Amino acid sequence: MNGIVPLYKPRGMTSFDCVAKIRGILHQKKVGHSGTLDPNVDGVLPICVGKATKVVPYLMASGKVYEGAVTLGFSTTTEDVDGEIVDQLALRQAFSNVEIDRAMQSFVGEITQIPPMYSAIKINGKKLYEYARQGIEVERPARKITIKSFERCGETTFNSQNNTQTINFKVACSKGTYVRTLAVDLGKKLEVPAVMSRLTRTESGNFQIEDTITFAQLEEAVENKIVENLLVPLDHALKKYPHFALNDDLWTRVQNGAVLKRSNFNQSQSAEPVLVLTYDDRVQALYQYDQERAAYRPLTMFLTK
Repeated sequence: MNGIVPLYKPRGMTSFDCVAKIRGILHQKKVGHSGTLDPNVDGVLPICVGKATKVVPYLMASGKVYEGAVTLGFSTTTEDVDGEIVDQLALRQAFSNVEIDRAMQSFVGEITQIPPMYSAIKINGKKLYEYARQGIEVERPARKITIKSFERCGETTFNSQNNTQTINFKVACSKGTYVRTLAVDLGKKLEVPAVMSRLTRTESGNFQIEDTITFAQLEEAVENKIVENLLVPLDHALKKYPHFALNDDLWTRVQNGAVLKRSNFNQSQSAEPVLVLTYDDRVQALYQYDQERAAYRPLTMFLTK
């Protein structure tokens, strides 16, 4: 069984929980996800099964889109509403749309982000959240990320009882982006404490939220023996690369990991840095051009036939 399950991850489960559950439903050991989602975040989580686990890096590279909310007026240990409040500032009045939009726009482009303490990144062999739970703050390496767009959605809400303001937003970003941290940094830009108060991933791996399926749908498909109908072919992750159909001779050579010359391909394809090789209408391998060898060599082997 090989393919991608475009899962709708419910809140309250870790990404690893989802992988474990799908292993049980499909009775498959080789299962992996294409980008961690925090337990309190729902939405699109592509799960790769069988040989499709080899396309996880290509799914992750496609970028992600989220919709959520930032609340201004307090901050927490975890940068979301699940943590303990560490700072509060009663807002005297709401920020204007112009002020908010200007601040959000300042994050668009390549920026540097410091991962939150409550994250799964390892420092000296230990996950950051393990340090955080012990009350230990460690230095985290800054990373470069890309924010393609960061926009306010509709009017904001000002709560006059607790003097907070909530901004609904939509963000398109590269892999490795912590939206919780982006929410906190937006508050810093406006010079007030802030938290991410809600988040849903609406796009990942070129899957939209309307493409997703639930655990219940997957279990029903297994029961009715139609699970193959729900699995998306691994080629979904490789659509951006040119495809080349192998003949019988080349297919035999590719199975042995042979290096192929440019002359083996069409003139238009022989200039491409990466090619998807198919046989019998199935993706069999990803080949990359090697300048030193002046030939194509295996990058990722699938051999799904």
